[in-house]
Amino acid sequence: MTTNKRKKSVRFRGSKTHGWGSMKKHRGAGNRGGRGMAGTGKRADQKKPSIIKQYGHHKNYFGKHGFKRPQKVIKKIKTINIEDLKQGKKQINLQEEGYGKLLGKGTLKQAYEIKVKSYSKLAKEKVEKAGGSITKIE
Repeated sequence: MTTNKRKKSVRFRGSKTHGWGSMKKHRGAGNRGGRGMAGTGKRADQKKPSIIKQYGHHKNYFGKHGFKRPQKVIKKIKTINIEDLKQGKKQINLQEEGYGKLLGKGTLKQAYEIKVKSYSKLAKEKVEKAGGSITKIE
């Protein structure tokens, strides 16, 4: 009967070197001590003097600083202006066409009966001035 074998990477969790012996043995950058700023270390003096020279006092480079504040995800409402309404149609359901809000930019040349989830004050004024009406959909 076959047995499920755990991945090696899972079995090595918690071991410092993942089965490669010394820390320097499997870093994948030859004998140069790592790539880039690897081995800059807080504790020993590998590259510390050059870091202090470059970044000023070492407090600006070492350790963790502050935190990132989680941002709110703002849902975008698709809008349309009065000037972009289709000419010829008398009744328009903007929610069926994928719009959530009617805005008041532009002028109206004919009366419309518009159904929409939300609208601006200016849009309502302009539609009613042209002889049309706006109905709010919930």
